[in-house]
Amino acid sequence: MSKIKLSKEFIKSTVKLALNEDLYPSGDITSGLINNDNVITVKLISNQSAIVGGLLFAKEAFSLIDSKINFIVKKKDGSRVKKGSVIASIKGKAKNILIAERVALNFLSHISGIATKTNKFVKLVKNKSKICCTRKTIPNLRVVQKYAVNLGGGTNHRFNLSDEYLIKDNHIASSDLKSLVLKAIKNKKGKKITVEVDTIKQLRSILGLKFNTVLLDNMSIKNLKRSVKIAKKYYQTEASGNVNLKTVKAIASTGVNRISIGSITHSAPAVDFKLEI
Repeated sequence: MSKIKLSKEFIKSTVKLALNEDLYPSGDITSGLINNDNVITVKLISNQSAIVGGLLFAKEAFSLIDSKINFIVKKKDGSRVKKGSVIASIKGKAKNILIAERVALNFLSHISGIATKTNKFVKLVKNKSKICCTRKTIPNLRVVQKYAVNLGGGTNHRFNLSDEYLIKDNHIASSDLKSLVLKAIKNKKGKKITVEVDTIKQLRSILGLKFNTVLLDNMSIKNLKRSVKIAKKYYQTEASGNVNLKTVKAIASTGVNRISIGSITHSAPAVDFKLEI
């Protein structure tokens, strides 16, 4: 998959939904206590070292509340920032800045968290393998999360069930491995085909059939290395299962082309940002 380019319309609609979640049904009743003429300038600061991401979402949150709020970006998405770095400055009516504050920071924290965790894996494998995300994403935020993976140097896997054939263990348990692969080849119509195996015996049973990628799931390093050696003449190779910051270097050392990691989207810690008045 190519790098994601987020349209203005997509960002606006996504942020609108988030603001509606915060403001329905009666708006911000606490910020409503503030004098609406009180103009302030605040700094958006990172409380930790991170890969920053989501600035366009944050900017849109303030803009949708008050188009006159001036959001001046100091860092770009994908930038590596240190603790205490000023990410942006914001000037406008205090009431309106406070209304948008949490939604803006939520987008920044989440997107930056995924980018930062992804980058830790990318740095560990040192270009030996591509780090890929999965479909283990928050519903309705998949594009946002996969964008964050890109910022951290990761690669996107399929976005939905129509993007490519991915024959996995439960498909195989419900049918027959070889027949499923042959059906996919017959019906592929330009779609790529990935086949998951968890044993060398399974791999040998489909070796030579014309598909694109073999997904080697939950294999020991020894078996993963053997499988990559067997499969590399025929297919791209991918590893999954039990991938973490302690195991990823050894997995990459087997020569596998890419490593898919669900935790970079479903378990990335948020990066801590604050608005300082």
